[in-house]
Amino acid sequence: MTEQKTINKNSEEAGAQVPTEFDDAIMWAAWLYYADQMTQSEIAKTLKVSRATIVNYLQEARERGIVSVNISPAAGSRTSIARALMERFGLEGAFVIPSTDDASLAERLGDAGARVLADQIADGDTIGVAWGRTVLAAADRIALARPLRNLTVVQVSGSSTGEPEFSPELCTSLLSNRIHARCVNLLAPAVLSTRALKAALLAEPILQKQMELVHSANRILFGVGDIGPRATVRVACIASNEELDDYVGRGAVAVIIGRFIDAEGKPVGGDHDERMVGITLEELLAVPSRLCVAGGTTKIAAITATLKAGYATHFVTDMKTAEALLSR
Repeated sequence: MTEQKTINKNSEEAGAQVPTEFDDAIMWAAWLYYADQMTQSEIAKTLKVSRATIVNYLQEARERGIVSVNISPAAGSRTSIARALMERFGLEGAFVIPSTDDASLAERLGDAGARVLADQIADGDTIGVAWGRTVLAAADRIALARPLRNLTVVQVSGSSTGEPEFSPELCTSLLSNRIHARCVNLLAPAVLSTRALKAALLAEPILQKQMELVHSANRILFGVGDIGPRATVRVACIASNEELDDYVGRGAVAVIIGRFIDAEGKPVGGDHDERMVGITLEELLAVPSRLCVAGGTTKIAAITATLKAGYATHFVTDMKTAEALLSR
């Protein structure tokens, strides 16, 4: 008798007449929300009640067993792995996608990174952008849920004469176009021939203003590169093969934002590094929100070094890479 009274009461509380096929307004609201995928506000208009009432209806639907929420084992496993990564490396956030073949991994990671970055961006942000295949994929796929104001996208590393398909200037311009932001490309080469020439160039007023923008970034999007024989850095003309081999000989295992780091994430400097134009590793650490998007079996050591040193606050990767990182 009590249950029947509750049903009748809920039916009467709905401003609109409950369709015949539903027992009461609670079941109707649950169907519209979970089956028809209407928003709570849309359901409130349909039932002619407040949104708060719809929230209560959905809660009661779960309590009465009308609705049962289940998390798939695969999704639950990825969430658990993401939380384990956050705990292991002190991350503020992590997102893990299902693994796939290496041929499409960069694109899928880029898509996931784009979604994470889009959720983070707010009015007035200045977003620093590095370079690489994964960064380019993220820039190409990003879409904001709503228009934002006063956004700036700035290139954080100098331009290269290497592979044009994932150059710093292309990554920056593509991302800024996708989110309708002001685009600031860094008008300088990635590496200059002498330290003196670099100092002279950075003394120019226009470069000083651009570097001020780089240093004002409150978010940054970057990837991780290994320095093996087929590494992206070897086709980007950031350094010659002889210079790269020298870095390897001195303990370098990875390159991020054009800078080389060892297995502990410490900078591996040298004359080449001193001739580079762009954000430094120390300056990277000063950016409040640092989204790293990287994965692949060849990059485990490189990614480990990057995360161990705290260069990322947020991390996007695939399941196989995540499991390998946690097993080390």
